Amino acid sequence: MQKNLFFFSRIKPLGFLLAAIVFLIFLVPLKSLAQTRNLPPDSVKMASPVGQPATAKPTYPRSVGYLSFILPLVTVSDGTTFNFNSTSTTIGFPVGVNVLYSDHFGFSYEFTPNIKITNGPTGTSKMNDILFDPGTMFRFQHGFTIITRLAFDTNGRYGFTPVFNQVYARTKDVNYFVALSLPARFGNSESSSVGLNLQIGFTFN
Repeated sequence: MQKNLFFFSRIKPLGFLLAAIVFLIFLVPLKSLAQTRNLPPDSVKMASPVGQPATAKPTYPRSVGYLSFILPLVTVSDGTTFNFNSTSTTIGFPVGVNVLYSDHFGFSYEFTPNIKITNGPTGTSKMNDILFDPGTMFRFQHGFTIITRLAFDTNGRYGFTPVFNQVYARTKDVNYFVALSLPARFGNSESSSVGLNLQIGFTFN
Protein backbone atom coordinates (compact mmCIF):
# COMPACT_ATOMS: atom_id res chain seq x y z
CA MET A 1 0.00 0.00 0.00
CA GLN A 2 2.76 2.44 0.94
CA LYS A 3 4.61 1.54 -2.26
CA ASN A 4 1.56 2.40 -4.36
CA LEU A 5 1.10 5.73 -2.58
CA PHE A 6 4.75 6.55 -3.16
CA PHE A 7 4.31 5.84 -6.88
CA PHE A 8 1.32 8.16 -7.21
CA SER A 9 3.05 10.91 -5.20
CA ARG A 10 5.81 10.93 -7.85
CA ILE A 11 3.43 10.82 -10.82
CA LYS A 12 1.07 13.60 -9.67
CA PRO A 13 3.38 16.61 -10.25
CA LEU A 14 4.51 15.17 -13.58
CA GLY A 15 0.87 14.70 -14.55
CA PHE A 16 0.15 18.39 -13.96
CA LEU A 17 3.18 19.23 -16.07
CA LEU A 18 2.09 17.01 -18.94
CA ALA A 19 -1.38 18.57 -18.79
CA ALA A 20 0.24 22.00 -19.15
CA ILE A 21 2.11 20.78 -22.24
CA VAL A 22 -1.08 19.48 -23.83
CA PHE A 23 -2.80 22.80 -23.10
CA LEU A 24 0.09 24.68 -24.69
CA ILE A 25 0.17 22.61 -27.86
CA PHE A 26 -3.60 22.70 -28.35
CA LEU A 27 -3.96 26.36 -27.40
CA VAL A 28 -4.67 27.05 -31.07
CA PRO A 29 -8.01 25.53 -32.22
CA LEU A 30 -7.59 22.16 -33.87
CA LYS A 31 -9.61 23.34 -36.85
CA SER A 32 -6.62 25.41 -37.91
CA LEU A 33 -4.87 22.14 -38.79
CA ALA A 34 -7.48 21.61 -41.48
CA GLN A 35 -6.20 24.78 -43.11
CA THR A 36 -2.66 23.37 -43.50
CA ARG A 37 -1.32 24.05 -46.94
CA ASN A 38 1.93 24.66 -48.75
CA LEU A 39 2.84 28.31 -48.35
CA PRO A 40 6.06 30.17 -49.01
CA PRO A 41 8.05 30.84 -45.81
CA ASP A 42 6.35 33.53 -43.70
CA SER A 43 3.89 34.38 -46.48
CA VAL A 44 0.88 36.51 -45.56
CA LYS A 45 -2.56 36.51 -47.07
CA MET A 46 -3.51 39.87 -48.56
CA ALA A 47 -6.61 41.27 -50.19
CA SER A 48 -6.01 41.73 -53.91
CA PRO A 49 -7.96 42.48 -57.09
CA VAL A 50 -9.52 39.67 -59.10
CA GLY A 51 -6.92 37.82 -61.07
CA GLN A 52 -4.06 38.75 -58.72
CA PRO A 53 -2.25 36.25 -56.42
CA ALA A 54 -3.82 35.78 -52.99
CA THR A 55 -0.42 35.69 -51.31
CA ALA A 56 2.48 38.09 -51.36
CA LYS A 57 5.91 38.29 -49.80
CA PRO A 58 5.85 40.02 -46.42
CA THR A 59 7.44 43.38 -45.83
CA TYR A 60 10.47 43.51 -43.57
CA PRO A 61 11.28 43.91 -40.79
CA ARG A 62 8.43 42.03 -39.13
CA SER A 63 8.00 40.39 -35.73
CA VAL A 64 6.40 37.06 -34.81
CA GLY A 65 5.90 35.64 -31.33
CA TYR A 66 6.08 31.99 -30.36
CA LEU A 67 5.29 29.54 -27.54
CA SER A 68 6.91 26.17 -26.94
CA PHE A 69 8.17 23.63 -24.43
CA ILE A 70 11.65 22.10 -24.25
CA LEU A 71 12.89 18.80 -22.84
CA PRO A 72 16.56 18.35 -21.89
CA LEU A 73 17.25 14.81 -23.12
CA VAL A 74 20.82 14.28 -21.95
CA THR A 75 23.66 16.31 -20.39
CA VAL A 76 27.33 15.32 -20.48
CA SER A 77 29.70 16.82 -17.90
CA ASP A 78 31.75 14.80 -15.39
CA GLY A 79 29.28 12.05 -16.20
CA THR A 80 26.20 11.49 -18.36
CA THR A 81 22.82 12.55 -16.95
CA PHE A 82 19.50 11.72 -18.59
CA ASN A 83 16.31 13.66 -17.98
CA PHE A 84 13.26 11.77 -16.62
CA ASN A 85 15.53 9.71 -14.36
CA SER A 86 14.87 8.35 -10.89
CA THR A 87 16.16 11.53 -9.25
CA SER A 88 14.58 14.50 -11.05
CA THR A 89 12.83 15.76 -14.18
CA THR A 90 13.24 19.15 -15.82
CA ILE A 91 11.09 20.87 -18.43
CA GLY A 92 11.27 24.39 -19.85
CA PHE A 93 8.73 26.67 -21.52
CA PRO A 94 10.54 28.96 -24.01
CA VAL A 95 8.61 32.05 -25.13
CA GLY A 96 9.99 34.72 -27.40
CA VAL A 97 9.86 37.07 -30.33
CA ASN A 98 11.59 36.63 -33.68
CA VAL A 99 12.40 39.84 -35.55
CA LEU A 100 12.71 38.91 -39.23
CA TYR A 101 14.77 41.22 -41.42
CA SER A 102 14.63 39.20 -44.65
CA ASP A 103 13.85 35.75 -46.02
CA HIS A 104 17.33 34.74 -44.92
CA PHE A 105 18.10 36.53 -41.64
CA GLY A 106 16.51 37.45 -38.33
CA PHE A 107 17.14 37.87 -34.61
CA SER A 108 15.45 35.93 -31.82
CA TYR A 109 14.80 37.04 -28.23
CA GLU A 110 13.92 34.10 -25.99
CA PHE A 111 13.16 33.61 -22.28
CA THR A 112 12.85 30.10 -20.82
CA PRO A 113 11.46 29.48 -17.31
CA ASN A 114 12.46 25.98 -16.19
CA ILE A 115 10.53 23.76 -13.79
CA LYS A 116 12.28 20.98 -11.88
CA ILE A 117 10.52 18.02 -10.31
CA THR A 118 12.45 16.12 -7.63
CA ASN A 119 11.46 12.50 -7.01
CA GLY A 120 11.48 10.71 -3.67
CA PRO A 121 9.32 10.40 -0.56
CA THR A 122 9.32 14.19 -0.16
CA GLY A 123 9.32 14.97 -3.88
CA THR A 124 8.81 18.61 -4.83
CA SER A 125 8.32 20.71 -7.94
CA LYS A 126 9.59 24.26 -8.26
CA MET A 127 10.47 27.03 -10.66
CA ASN A 128 14.22 26.39 -10.89
CA ASP A 129 15.71 29.16 -13.06
CA ILE A 130 15.15 31.48 -16.04
CA LEU A 131 17.30 31.41 -19.15
CA PHE A 132 17.74 34.40 -21.48
CA ASP A 133 19.20 33.26 -24.80
CA PRO A 134 19.11 35.76 -27.68
CA GLY A 135 20.55 34.77 -31.04
CA THR A 136 20.88 35.32 -34.76
CA MET A 137 18.69 33.38 -37.18
CA PHE A 138 19.98 32.05 -40.50
CA ARG A 139 16.92 31.11 -42.53
CA PHE A 140 16.88 28.62 -45.40
CA GLN A 141 14.31 27.15 -47.76
CA HIS A 142 11.59 24.71 -46.71
CA GLY A 143 11.27 26.21 -43.20
CA PHE A 144 14.72 25.21 -41.94
CA THR A 145 16.55 27.67 -39.65
CA ILE A 146 19.84 27.62 -37.76
CA ILE A 147 19.88 29.83 -34.65
CA THR A 148 23.12 30.69 -32.85
CA ARG A 149 22.12 31.64 -29.31
CA LEU A 150 24.05 33.06 -26.38
CA ALA A 151 22.93 31.79 -22.96
CA PHE A 152 22.64 33.65 -19.64
CA ASP A 153 21.04 31.65 -16.84
CA THR A 154 19.91 32.87 -13.41
CA ASN A 155 21.51 29.73 -11.92
CA GLY A 156 24.89 31.36 -12.59
CA ARG A 157 25.74 29.43 -15.76
CA TYR A 158 26.44 30.95 -19.18
CA GLY A 159 27.43 29.72 -22.63
CA PHE A 160 26.01 29.27 -26.10
CA THR A 161 23.41 27.10 -27.84
CA PRO A 162 23.28 26.17 -31.55
CA VAL A 163 19.69 25.37 -32.55
CA PHE A 164 18.46 23.46 -35.62
CA ASN A 165 14.84 24.40 -36.26
CA GLN A 166 12.39 22.94 -38.77
CA VAL A 167 8.81 24.05 -39.53
CA TYR A 168 6.79 20.86 -40.11
CA ALA A 169 3.24 22.24 -40.57
CA ARG A 170 1.78 25.58 -41.66
CA THR A 171 -1.72 26.93 -41.08
CA LYS A 172 -3.44 30.26 -41.54
CA ASP A 173 -2.85 31.21 -37.91
CA VAL A 174 0.32 29.43 -36.78
CA ASN A 175 3.39 27.53 -37.99
CA TYR A 176 4.36 24.43 -35.99
CA PHE A 177 8.05 23.71 -35.48
CA VAL A 178 10.40 21.19 -33.90
CA ALA A 179 14.01 21.92 -32.93
CA LEU A 180 17.10 20.17 -31.62
CA SER A 181 19.61 22.22 -29.62
CA LEU A 182 23.10 21.59 -28.21
CA PRO A 183 23.52 23.74 -25.07
CA ALA A 184 27.12 24.30 -23.92
CA ARG A 185 27.40 25.73 -20.41
CA PHE A 186 30.25 27.07 -18.26
CA GLY A 187 30.87 28.91 -14.98
CA ASN A 188 29.54 29.04 -11.42
CA SER A 189 32.38 26.78 -10.14
CA GLU A 190 30.95 23.79 -12.02
CA SER A 191 32.39 21.60 -14.76
CA SER A 192 31.70 22.54 -18.36
CA SER A 193 28.81 20.65 -19.92
CA VAL A 194 27.12 20.00 -23.25
CA GLY A 195 23.64 18.63 -23.77
CA LEU A 196 20.92 17.68 -26.23
CA ASN A 197 17.44 19.26 -26.02
CA LEU A 198 14.18 18.70 -27.90
CA GLN A 199 11.89 21.71 -28.42
CA ILE A 200 8.35 21.71 -29.88
CA GLY A 201 6.10 24.73 -30.36
CA PHE A 202 4.44 27.16 -32.73
CA THR A 203 4.89 30.68 -34.05
CA PHE A 204 1.99 33.09 -34.58
CA ASN A 205 1.53 34.32 -38.17
